[in-house]
Amino acid sequence: MPHTPVLLNEVLERLDPKPGEFFIDGTAGGGGHTRALEEKVGETGRVLAIDWEKTGENYADLPKILAAKNFGKADGLLLDLGFSSEQLESGRGFTFQKDEPLLMTYDPEGEPVREILQELTREELEKIIRELGEERFARPIARAIYEKGRRKPIATTFELAETIKNAVPKSYERGRIHPATRTFQAIRIYVNHELENLERLLQNLDKIVNAGGRIVIIAFHSLEDRLVKNYFRDYAKIGRLIILTKKPVTASREEIFKNPRSRSAKLRAAQML
Repeated sequence: MPHTPVLLNEVLERLDPKPGEFFIDGTAGGGGHTRALEEKVGETGRVLAIDWEKTGENYADLPKILAAKNFGKADGLLLDLGFSSEQLESGRGFTFQKDEPLLMTYDPEGEPVREILQELTREELEKIIRELGEERFARPIARAIYEKGRRKPIATTFELAETIKNAVPKSYERGRIHPATRTFQAIRIYVNHELENLERLLQNLDKIVNAGGRIVIIAFHSLEDRLVKNYFRDYAKIGRLIILTKKPVTASREEIFKNPRSRSAKLRAAQML
């Protein structure tokens, strides 16, 4: 399945890339946004594509990466925090639609989820599922995962999904989403330190982007979007940036029809001062 870049026109409109400029795609993934940026900056420009799984580089380390490559600050930065079809097809246990080893790490060297689940207490697991998955059945789900893991480690995605499904009411969300959706999301965010990585990047924007440079961040999770919104707001108050999006930009009906994953995308943009 080819990766379709979300909100591509909206990204290009707000980043406004020009020939000869230097841009960073901090979450290159399938490369759709990267290729569009490369076309705009042309042969005289440059796009640095960061992808944790492919390049072993984490966008949270951008100040170090830029220094190591002797690149200087960028004219624009893009982060698409969504989950690509490539990741779902990576065989690393990100999806409960296939029976795969329970790894769920972007970093191939990272500790797999099957081991992490053995180390967490029931209370820690419940907190992760409730806060990062916004799951109201966090307590029974955490209890079920913890008790099953004590008998025998949960090793595959199907085992974990079935354990979750059996812990919630048959009428879960009236069938609108699979019972395992929010718990898988919560565990993925926790294991890969996704909120911490985003916060590290937001704390260092002035070390990554030039004055006058633009930042576009697309979030798919309310906690990520809130983090971006709050940092942009606080920086605007002290005169470090201008917010370019009063409200988050969302996908059109046409885009949602063609690419359902764009439904929950929220784009926020700012310009450094």
